[in-house]
Amino acid sequence: MLRILGLVLILGGTYLLWQRPTYSTRHDMVEIGEFKASYKEKTSVPLWIGAVLIAGGVGCLLVGQRRRA
Repeated sequence: MLRILGLVLILGGTYLLWQRPTYSTRHDMVEIGEFKASYKEKTSVPLWIGAVLIAGGVGCLLVGQRRRA
């Protein structure tokens, strides 16, 4: 089970490093009565999250291999 989790984490981390997906957040600037002014800001997922996922996946693979042996 740990080996499967490790592979999933490595694949997810590689995807984050390769594709750099973005997400958007909405910020409200002014709200007067029924009038609302807002803007959307697109930001990409930080690179360190992909690196942490890959490191965690490698750790899961090593622990899974050690338990199997």
